[in-house]
Order: sequence, then structure tokens, then C-alpha cells
Amino acid sequence: MQVPVHGADGASFVLHARHTTERPRMMARRVLALLWRCVLAVLLGLAFAVPMQTAAAADEAPLRFGILPLGGAFESRNDWEPLLADLSRAIGRPVSVLSVNSYEALEQAIQRDQVDMAFLSGKMALDTVTQRRMSVVAQVTRHDGLPGYRALLLTRKTGPRTTLKGLLAEPERWRLARGESRSVSGFIVPQLQLFLPNHIAMETRFASEVVGTHQATALAVANGEADVATNNTADFERFKLQFPAEAERLQVIWESELIPHAQIVVRREYGPEFQKKVQAFLVEYARGKGPRGDAERAVLKSLHDLAGFVAADNSSLLPAAKLAYQLARQSAMSSQWVNEAARQARLQRIESGYAEQTGALRGSGR
Repeated sequence: MQVPVHGADGASFVLHARHTTERPRMMARRVLALLWRCVLAVLLGLAFAVPMQTAAAADEAPLRFGILPLGGAFESRNDWEPLLADLSRAIGRPVSVLSVNSYEALEQAIQRDQVDMAFLSGKMALDTVTQRRMSVVAQVTRHDGLPGYRALLLTRKTGPRTTLKGLLAEPERWRLARGESRSVSGFIVPQLQLFLPNHIAMETRFASEVVGTHQATALAVANGEADVATNNTADFERFKLQFPAEAERLQVIWESELIPHAQIVVRREYGPEFQKKVQAFLVEYARGKGPRGDAERAVLKSLHDLAGFVAADNSSLLPAAKLAYQLARQSAMSSQWVNEAARQARLQRIESGYAEQTGALRGSGR
């Protein structure tokens, strides 16, 4: 005979009676004893297990690290995980990785407070510091020793559309592959330094456009899906190593001025002591001698060929603020307005906003 029994935690049990001749009173005592054991287990679990697990979870909550999408999300995660594992050991806290496919996805995660620390380039780093209560702790350096990198335009080496002169003369006949509007080298700098001065708005003047990562834009041109792509010196060097056959089909037709390197930012809710601990780890990383230093340098080599990190604060974003200001001003000057007074009002707002922003960056530091 089978007797179903339901425990206090919702679990169900089946009591198997070996002899159908057992008396009902004995069966009832067994059922009550089983129920009492279930209730006791639940009470003990509530009294001891839950508080211990909650405290452990609070102490070991991971630091959530957001990665600027430079290649694919999976590739970026693999590249960063060795360094973040070393960071976790240094600060005594787990570090989780948030790797996304777009600037917009990363920005939304930051807005939802799902990111505690991030690797970001100029405009996104600027926005997180001025709008999202984050602070700069370090800036990356590269082996070439330059204080920045350059935006590029890529075309195929052969075909009907291969020259900068042809691009500027008839942009409406070209298919564009570009970065998102928050991308410094993929959109902001080419728009500011090349297209707007030649009365070309990237968003409206081309026959079509593909928006994606630097890897995606280069592949689009190499595979004949676009005629010209925005890119940058650092990512194009990486592209040559990963896609040598496709890279061989491409050429550079324009280079920008130097763009400052990307920054590491940390949420301000993590106080100065914690920020200094993270900063010290980054600045000292790959500086040592011996096997450990060699291993760390190998990590940085695979991580976009970085040389290391230097200490930085919010004032390192002043060049990014200037670029954003110049782009806004150039756009206002080249746009159509109802009247001149409206244009001047817009320019005045841009000037006052820039003055307020630079003052905050110079004064706040961290």
C-alpha cells in the first residue's frame, strides 16, 4: 500500500506499507513522525542556512566589468578574462565580465547600474563620468609609445571606388560601413575632421550604410558589402593578424589626427581606497621581471597589443570633451536653421555646456 505525504516545504513523499495488515493508529504515528522531521528540517534551514548564504553572497558579490565592443563579444571576453582573473586575486573579490556587441548595449547596462567598472573610449567614458557617477582610474598605453591612435578610412585596393577624391566628390554613390555614433574613431572623428568640413553628413549622404564594430566594418569592405569603412590604426593592425587574406584586399585612404587612448572607469560608490587599489594593480601590471611579468605581458599582448596602464583621473577626458564640443559646434554651423537667432542660441548652449563640463573634469579629478 502507498500513502502520499506532503512535507512542509512542498515536497511530496510516498510511504510504502510493507504489510497491508498494519493498524491505522501505527500508520498515523509514522506519518506524524515524518511530518515532524520535515518541519524541523525546514525550521533549521530557515534559522541557519539562509542567513549564512546571504552573508556569503554579500561578501562575494562580483565586481561587474564592462568591455567596450572592439571585436566580437565572445572574442573580447576571452581576451580580457586572464587580466580580470589577476585583478580578482589582487582585490580579493570575484570579477565578472559583461561583453556586448554594441556601444548601445553597454551604455544601457551602465544606465541600469549593471556595470561597476569598464574599459571605455573617449565619448562613452566622458558620458559615464559626467552623467553616470563613474571616475577614471587609469588609461591604456601601447607599444608604439604614441599618446593615442588614429581613425582610418578603408577601401578595397581595386574596383570603381578606391580614392578619397572620388569619395568626397560623390559620396551618394558610395556604400558606407561605420561605427556607432558613440564610437570616437568609427564616427565622431571622421565626421568632425573629414566629412563635415567637406559638407558631408555621414548619416544622410551615402547610398547605404552598415553600422557595426571595427572588425565588422573592415570585413564589409573586404567582402564587397560596402565601399568604404571607418576604422582605426590599433584595430586594423589586429584585423591584419586575424584576417590576413581579407586585409590584403584593403588600403588606407585617410588618417585622422591622434586620438587619446581608452580609459578604465570605476563607479564612485566604490570609495577612494578601493579605486586606488584597482589603480595600483593596473599601473603595476606587466611591469615586473621574471616569469610572472612575462606572463602578464603576454596577456596584454593578446589584449589589443597593450603595453600597460598609467594612472589617470577625470582630467584625462578633456581631449574627448573637446572633440565632442567641436563636433557639436561643427554640426550646428552646417545645419539648416529657421533663422540665425536659433543657430546662435544653439551655439551658446554648446559653449556654456562645454565650459561647465571642462570645469567639472578639471576640478573633480576623482
